[in-house]
Amino acid sequence: MTDKARDNSSTPDPDELRTQVERTREELGRTVEALAAKADVKAQAQQKAAKVKGLVHDKAASANEQLTETAHTLGRKIHDKTPQAGSREGRTEGAGAHTTRNLLVLAGVGVTALAMIVVVRRSRRC
Repeated sequence: MTDKARDNSSTPDPDELRTQVERTREELGRTVEALAAKADVKAQAQQKAAKVKGLVHDKAASANEQLTETAHTLGRKIHDKTPQAGSREGRTEGAGAHTTRNLLVLAGVGVTALAMIVVVRRSRRC
């Protein structure tokens, strides 16, 4: 009821009642929407799953970068310690240089695969 209706001690007119009913409906609609959002467990679980998936993806990318850097560092160290093809020692081990490179690539792939397995297993625990 409005102040005007109270002052005149009369009942509210139909327009005032319609306005009050419409306002009450709007408030009730907002309340129902808020309650439905809180009760929608499936949507909340999907949002959380998407968030965790993003975190796992970011961690996997970071781990992959670190492993790639480590593989390159190890490759440089091994390359520096192996005889060069032009040196006296390198002449007898020409095929060994190719074998060393192949082993480095294989080691890098193995380390990357191992890291990915660890990341996937950890993500399944969540």
